[in-house]
Amino acid sequence: MTDKFIFRFVAAVTVFVIVVVIVLNRHLIPGPATPPAFTPYLPLLNAVLNGTCSVLLLVSLYNIKKGNITAHKRINILTFCLSSIFLVSYILFHYLMRKDTVYGDVNGDGLLSTAERADAGGLRALYLAILIPHIILAAGVLPLILLSFYRGLQMQVAKHKKLVRWAFPIWLFVTVSGVVVYLMISPYYHF
Repeated sequence: MTDKFIFRFVAAVTVFVIVVVIVLNRHLIPGPATPPAFTPYLPLLNAVLNGTCSVLLLVSLYNIKKGNITAHKRINILTFCLSSIFLVSYILFHYLMRKDTVYGDVNGDGLLSTAERADAGGLRALYLAILIPHIILAAGVLPLILLSFYRGLQMQVAKHKKLVRWAFPIWLFVTVSGVVVYLMISPYYHF
């Protein structure tokens, strides 16, 4: 495979994923009238997958620092697979759910009353301060992950290292902040 093909493939996958997420978050494709019974468990599954990926990324870093390339590669393949399952689960959840969860929305009506706004206060601002970079970096890190994964599998070590300098800290932030976002928003889920 040529670099040109890989770059086009990565760009196509990235654009596809971003478009699908935007379309589903804007509810442009209606999901089922009644979501399946497993739907409420998907956010917890996503948080567990993110948390597991966070730990695996750190273990992968430890292994490469110790020169254990085989363990590093295997852990990265597992992390990549778990992140892929996360992505499918995330997309499925947003397809199945017809309404958004709003931080501080105790009533579950999708709107914040004056009292709910006052109660949420600074925590809502903190939630948004974590959520916004999480969303932006999650979209931006996908091509870095795909390219660094490819370079690593091809043993193109110098190119892999250049990409990982950016991909690793961003991916780690996205996985950790995903867990934090879940913990902060989960009290407001109304299934």
